[in-house]
This record gives sequence, C-alpha cells and structure tokens, in this order.
Amino acid sequence: MEFTSGWDILNAAQALALPKTLTDRFKESPLSAMFANADLLREHTSAFDRVLAAIFFWLYAFTAVSLILMLLLDTVGVFD
Repeated sequence: MEFTSGWDILNAAQALALPKTLTDRFKESPLSAMFANADLLREHTSAFDRVLAAIFFWLYAFTAVSLILMLLLDTVGVFD
C-alpha cells in the first residue's frame, strides 16, 4: 500500500528547497501543473521541515548527477 508516491515527496522537497524567485518563475510557465505550490508549502511548514526538505532534495540531486557522471566516465573508459 502506497500512501504518497516518491515523486510527490520529491516534488514537495524541491518546492521547499529551491529559492522563491525560481519557484515563482515555475508558476508562470506552461508546465506549472507539474510543480508543487511552494507558497502553500512554505505557509504550512516549519523551518525544521524546510531544512529537512532541502537536505533531502540536494542530497538526491547530488546523487543523481554523480551517478550520471560516473556512468558517462565509465562509458568513455576513464575507470579502466
């Protein structure tokens, strides 16, 4: 049984971790339905929640970029 999908959690963490100017720009884009409402989340979360969301999101982003970079470097043959 899944109460909340992993992408929803990541989407909320992204909305809390990114700067307000960037999330405001997302609201104006045609793809705004794909992003969480950052204003609503900031209104109903504490500073502790926002810090946890930022740690979670940036750790996830760093891990994903590192994995892709290592995959590309391995494909090129750097690790041989």
